[in-house]
This record gives sequence, C-alpha cells and structure tokens, in this order.
Amino acid sequence: MLHTAHMNAPHAAPAALSEATFAGGCFWCIESAFQQLRGVVLAESGYSNGEHPSPNYEAVCSGTTGHAEVVLVRFDPQLVSYGQLLEVFFALHDPTTLNRQGHDVGTQYRSGIYTHSPEQAAQARALIEHLSVSRVYPAPIVTEVEPVRNYHPAEAYHQGYAERNPFQGYCAMVVAPKLEKFRKTFADLLQSPGH
Repeated sequence: MLHTAHMNAPHAAPAALSEATFAGGCFWCIESAFQQLRGVVLAESGYSNGEHPSPNYEAVCSGTTGHAEVVLVRFDPQLVSYGQLLEVFFALHDPTTLNRQGHDVGTQYRSGIYTHSPEQAAQARALIEHLSVSRVYPAPIVTEVEPVRNYHPAEAYHQGYAERNPFQGYCAMVVAPKLEKFRKTFADLLQSPGH
C-alpha cells in the first residue's frame, strides 16, 4: 500500500497515493466512473484474485482462472476518501447478485472489494454491515471482501474502452446510462472540467 500519514505542515509535499481494487461486473463501466472522480489519478481495468499466473481476457471470460474483472484505483486520500470510493462502488452495481451483473454472468463478474490494508477491509465490512442492517437492498449483499492478490492489468485495448468506444453496443446501452446516473448522484465528487 502506498498510503502514508497526512502532513499538516504548510507547503507540505503532495500526499502519498493510496490504492483500492473493486470488482462489480464488466470493468469498462466501473473504470470509466472512477476515472471521473476528483483525486483519482489512475483507474485501470485488470484481473484479480484468481489462480492463473498470467490471465488474459479470453481465459478470464472462460471462468477457468478464478479471476474477477476489477478496477485498480490509485487516488489521493486528501481529495477523495476510501469511504467515498466505497459509496461510488456500491452505487455502480448490484451487490446482491452472485456472479452476475445484468446479462453478464460468471464468476469473473462477481462483486468484490479487494483490500490493500486491514483498515480498508474493516471499513468495507462495516459499510456492508450498515447497508445490510439498513436494508438498502431488497436482497442480501454477496460482495466478497478479501485481500488483493494476483492482480494483472487488462490488455491495453480495455483501458479507457468506454470513452474510446461510446457507440459500441454495450457501451451505449449499458455503460452510458449507468454513467449518467453516476454523474448526477456524485456531482460533488467529480473532477472539474479540463482536469
């Protein structure tokens, strides 16, 4: 983990960056949303928490590697908190469907929070408990919380896919409506134009 203690001294050096990893169905949508948040310097599509030593898209889609499609988020915790990233994550997908998001079915589409520290794990579990007790969802939350392991970036053509291919069928019909709702719900967390 890259996070270090905050410095309160005037003219302090820039804060160290932290990392978070989320699985919530197809990584194109999740990546595109996180990339728009203030304080996020990288949102990278990838594969995590599987067994294969060098997964690729075809193998992950076959369901044989054990990997989930994930997004690795590198962020400045002085500008956006891990808790805010968790809120965005839960708003972007349905955490109550096991190994499925809409028409995307398979273990690679599972809901998962892959943590980079014990503090992240505790915060994720506390939020899941709060959402469950508050009955925010009509069914039990099935999101797994595990330490991140065996992460691999996805192929270059997956990075920024939704932005580069807005008229591709999946992007137009699935990603675009999710992103429109996301931008309205989290307007106060978005980067200012031009950044």
